[in-house]
Amino acid sequence: MAHPACTDYSQFQIIGFQQFHNIRIILFIFLLLFYIVIFIGNFFIVCLVTNVKDLHTPMYFFLSNLSLSDVLLTSNIVPNMLQILWTENGKVTLSGCILQYYIFGSISATECLLLTVMSYDRYQAICNPLKYSSVMTFRCCRGLITFCWAAGFTPTSPVAIGLSKLQFCHLNTIDHFFCDLAPFLELACTDISTVKMVAFSFSFLFTFFPFIFIIVSYACIIHTILRIKSEKGRQKAFSTCTSHLAVVSLYYGTLFILYGVPSKKQSLSINKILSLFYIIVTPLLNPIIYSLKNREISKAFGRILRHAK
Repeated sequence: MAHPACTDYSQFQIIGFQQFHNIRIILFIFLLLFYIVIFIGNFFIVCLVTNVKDLHTPMYFFLSNLSLSDVLLTSNIVPNMLQILWTENGKVTLSGCILQYYIFGSISATECLLLTVMSYDRYQAICNPLKYSSVMTFRCCRGLITFCWAAGFTPTSPVAIGLSKLQFCHLNTIDHFFCDLAPFLELACTDISTVKMVAFSFSFLFTFFPFIFIIVSYACIIHTILRIKSEKGRQKAFSTCTSHLAVVSLYYGTLFILYGVPSKKQSLSINKILSLFYIIVTPLLNPIIYSLKNREISKAFGRILRHAK
């Protein structure tokens, strides 16, 4: 039975960054520049891995998919965020809001799985080097990537369906710059316990267990590296993991601060800044980290520049 104060809304108003109204044009320019750099940087890695034969290995195959997911994540949110900043009109339909959340949640889950698969690849390469080529075959890698994308887009579906069945109170204003789950649920005036339970269960499943797997994998990797007698050998083995380890630390560190700390302890402004860091800064730094810390990508990029001349 519907709550008497409930209203059937077909549109919602996303507030965005109203508190930064005086500098909204400056903010627009910076976010636009960041988005362009994110798009070019990650798309460049995808093209580089696709076209350079030396990068046709499992590690770079997974990396190209991670870059693709970063492009999709930012493209799902940033263009609409820029439109809100420019026009100061954040109207979005109910179906559009649910779709944005669905894509955001699905790609976030996919990235967790991709980082897990990448840690498994590094585990095989360092802990089982003699069996690496027979284990990490093209068929295996293709199957793992298919699983990551398919599994990532599956758990958010029941949450999205649950959101579509909610009724909303007299307020239809979302105090955020995109349709995140928490501010969206605050507007509901019907029971949200089922939706929250399903969302929490899948979030826990697709973040906690992959994180534990990554921790265990790197514990085994570090143990194996420490057993290498030569210092040069230890440095070479660890250098193949530093880029991935840096990205994992950045990704899960931001994710934990954003969703691990109770929302009541965080102001809305801080929550927006943390979300912005997760959606903008992390995808921005990923290609930079891999470009700076990875010799193969640097060499491939150098060869392309020499051929271009």
